[in-house]
Amino acid sequence: MKRVLLIVHPTRPAAAKFANELAKKFVENEFEILSNYPELVLGAKEIFDVRDADWAVVLGGDGTILRAAEIVRGHKVPIIGINLGNVGFLAEISQPSVDEIVKAVLTSNIHIEARLLLKYEIKRGEKTISQGWALNEISIERSSTQMLELFLQIDGRPLSKWGCDGVICATPTGSTAYAFSAGGPVVWPEVSALVLLPLAAHALFSRPMVVSPDCEVVIDVSSESAQISADGLRHVELQKGDRVEITKDAHTVELAYINPGNFTDRLVAKFKLPIEGWRGDIA
Repeated sequence: MKRVLLIVHPTRPAAAKFANELAKKFVENEFEILSNYPELVLGAKEIFDVRDADWAVVLGGDGTILRAAEIVRGHKVPIIGINLGNVGFLAEISQPSVDEIVKAVLTSNIHIEARLLLKYEIKRGEKTISQGWALNEISIERSSTQMLELFLQIDGRPLSKWGCDGVICATPTGSTAYAFSAGGPVVWPEVSALVLLPLAAHALFSRPMVVSPDCEVVIDVSSESAQISADGLRHVELQKGDRVEITKDAHTVELAYINPGNFTDRLVAKFKLPIEGWRGDIA
């Protein structure tokens, strides 16, 4: 029996309502329903092993998709995002249709994109005190009003020391999130790259940089009161002398699109970019 995992934002009534409509239709087509909140979805079972699921349908916004990535990371369970939030750049579907979604899953007529993840390790002396990963970005930022002093190295070579508010290391997926708001470039998802972006750096050279995803980025913390954040969800306090090593993760997360279209069209639609005067077809 096929299984679909419904990942629901727990405080949005619209998410639970649509999840139940989906669940009913999937059951009619002989699917078993799993959910992160089975009490919100009629007939759903609790997730015990995410590998039991064939698809994950996420109902919420980008934050819900980032939490879904925590569940499916390391397993080839594609995420179909249904946007019930605001901008919702990761979620394709903004005007969801139960029949359209179920039909796409039944026929496997879905485009899947494997998205790059970042991995970090925090070294304190000779010990690794913490490690984690991110789909969008890893940021190191001050946790007080005091300016941070960070020393950045790439592939074992020194790049620069900055007095700054922090540094963002973003994936192409994350280039339209926090890094974008901080002035970083938009990177198309199929481009294999990382974005490095200092925040409010007191330096002549403090521009965003695009580097190979195979680079090892090392950041030494020379100040007190700093913290590392992964996707804005997972946080660790840092101490003076800590070293953060950032590399490409061995795993990916699969984002699934029913009507993938073109990334340029997605960019225009999500950010409502002005395209008056264009003489071609409007997507």
